[in-house]
Amino acid sequence: MNILILGAAGQIARQLTECLLQETDDKLTLYARNASARLNQYVDNDHVRIVDGDFSNEALLEKIMPGQDVVFVDSDHNTVPIMEAMKKAGVKRIIIAGILGVYDEVGGKFGEWNRSMIGDVSSERKQNLQAIEHSGLNYTYMRMTWLYNQPGNVSYATTQKGQPFVGTQITREAIVQYVLDLIADPARDNRASVGLYEPGSEKLDKPSFY
Repeated sequence: MNILILGAAGQIARQLTECLLQETDDKLTLYARNASARLNQYVDNDHVRIVDGDFSNEALLEKIMPGQDVVFVDSDHNTVPIMEAMKKAGVKRIIIAGILGVYDEVGGKFGEWNRSMIGDVSSERKQNLQAIEHSGLNYTYMRMTWLYNQPGNVSYATTQKGQPFVGTQITREAIVQYVLDLIADPARDNRASVGLYEPGSEKLDKPSFY
């Protein structure tokens, strides 16, 4: 399988890259600003191609998109050029790391705390999600709650669009596991906006690390 990882220098993307290289024979294209310097540990890896670029460079995205089976995006900012390049290349599957609160779906004391910390989700990000949902692509938009690292903790639970968002925290390792599960099961959570949280954290008013 050919997998394009956009924003490949991000924390989740780096963990995903390591898991894919260790557990699969997939061919990876790692795309990021200054990727050659930031991801130079993969320069001699036969399963990796490194590309320097940003999300707004649609011409470069069009160049590297053909032949990709899955596109993972480590941020939900400026995804329109990515989706346009996918459509031109006939690539359908995209997995996007997004945020909670894009539907104003976070209630209760955690919702109050979350808004006090980050404010309301911008109209720009909400419009970007609408573009994703109307793109015709097989998208999974991950509404991730507050993130932390804990090696070995890959426990996650999900909610779907239209359901209240619950859960105050989740590990980056669990997010990576969910992405691996999506890649392994192409029919799972297609054209879905999925809330992701750590089981048990729905009982908290804020993340345990705050």
